[in-house]
Amino acid sequence: MTAQDPFAGFKAVQKEAWSLFTPMEVFTTPAAAKLVGFAGVAAGQRLLDVGCGTGVVAITAARRGATVRGLDLSPVLIERAREHAQLANLDVDFVDGDAESLPYGDNEFDVVLSQFGHMFAPRPDVAIGEMLRVLKPGGTIAFSTWPPHLYVGRMFAMIGRHLPPPEGVASPVLWGDPKIVAERLAGKAKGVSFEMDMMTPSALSPQHFRRTMEATIGPLIKLVAQYKDEPDRLKSFGAEFEALISEYFDAGQNVMRQQFLMTKARKA
Repeated sequence: MTAQDPFAGFKAVQKEAWSLFTPMEVFTTPAAAKLVGFAGVAAGQRLLDVGCGTGVVAITAARRGATVRGLDLSPVLIERAREHAQLANLDVDFVDGDAESLPYGDNEFDVVLSQFGHMFAPRPDVAIGEMLRVLKPGGTIAFSTWPPHLYVGRMFAMIGRHLPPPEGVASPVLWGDPKIVAERLAGKAKGVSFEMDMMTPSALSPQHFRRTMEATIGPLIKLVAQYKDEPDRLKSFGAEFEALISEYFDAGQNVMRQQFLMTKARKA
């Protein structure tokens, strides 16, 4: 981030809020393997994981023999990613940085991935431009995102009603709409394909899951903090949130059913 970045303040808030995401890695780890497999990552490839969080995608790719770098806005999550790499005896270069200003050269990577990461950059055109800039012609770009009409997409829409983003910040869930993704990649990538999959976080009840989400998901953390001195509004939001969770909670299996979209394309 620089002083000229109009969203520097927004990103500073994101950096702090997402620092508590670590416990969710137990759920994102299986999805990481699905994205790496979907992208066809192979030994010897140079790969970048954008918005890498705790490194679950990067480390999964490194285990396949790729040479991997990972970048995230949160230094706290980057430190966790480094711990994971050390434990797995893998050499992965993790740095804290901005998806809208990647510190890498043009055409540097064979593969660029992002699991629920780049979608939170405020300007989609800037983020995708950077991801494609560092990707070699013919290289693979692939990412996982949340469709707007399903649980996580609806959750972010609900948050936005209570806590509207700054002017000019695009909704992250638009990255989960295949039509919009195709438009954003038009003329820049070819062979665009999509695949749906499912994440199934465990939970004892909708109330338990709400508590977990409110303690780990950046925008929810900020929203709860905003309502800390307004108990009636906080209670009303909690009831609204639990009602949404209940639509996707499988009481017979003690899991949430969270479908996500994977996109893959080749740089033109």
